[in-house]
Amino acid sequence: MPRTYLWAPLGIGLIVATLMPSGMAEARSLFDSKPLGQERFAVLGRPVGRNNWKLLVLEQIKQRPLCWTPRPDGLIDPTLNTFNFAGICSRYLDSNGYSLRSGGQDLANRFRLRLVPVGRTLRLEAMDPGQAAPLKIGEATIPARDRNGFVKISLDPGWQLERRVYKGRTLNHLYFANAAPVNQLLAQAGATSRSAGFARIGRPRAPQQPPAAASGKGPIRLQVIPYSP
Repeated sequence: MPRTYLWAPLGIGLIVATLMPSGMAEARSLFDSKPLGQERFAVLGRPVGRNNWKLLVLEQIKQRPLCWTPRPDGLIDPTLNTFNFAGICSRYLDSNGYSLRSGGQDLANRFRLRLVPVGRTLRLEAMDPGQAAPLKIGEATIPARDRNGFVKISLDPGWQLERRVYKGRTLNHLYFANAAPVNQLLAQAGATSRSAGFARIGRPRAPQQPPAAASGKGPIRLQVIPYSP
């Protein structure tokens, strides 16, 4: 009678190997994206309370009136709050309006976008709780803190805003998108974080040689402390 006990593990392995790539491909192709004119958008940080910041994106749909205006102090005035902006401006305020995309993969369920102040700099980061280092997407210098003035954030090279597409239909959802695979971006972020840590610690120093004897020759004389019971 032929032995068949090796067939089940081998068969299961073949089934898993066959199904996993197609499942991953299906997840990748669930949402597509298309490029956008970056000049129509402003990525902004809105001050909340004393130290926190809220990320929002404004879109200029029609040319006039302006949805935002630069101020002389370097901050941004959200002028869309002064008129009925329906059909003129769009606002993207939270994860319902924007998410992360990398290497053609929708990462909305994995990464959370956040604004982190570092001194006078405001950093836009994407954080995965399972990763030690976040992905840096952009940054801005904070000219001042004014509850009515927003900080405009510049995206880093390789990052841009794209529109989510589902089965050929354009959706009202934005991606902070990068063409590079997310594992590559995470590896770069980890290397940058380690380099910064080493820079703070400083370069390793060579061990110091023990002091020579006063005469330069012979053994080193050690001080002996008498023992007293």
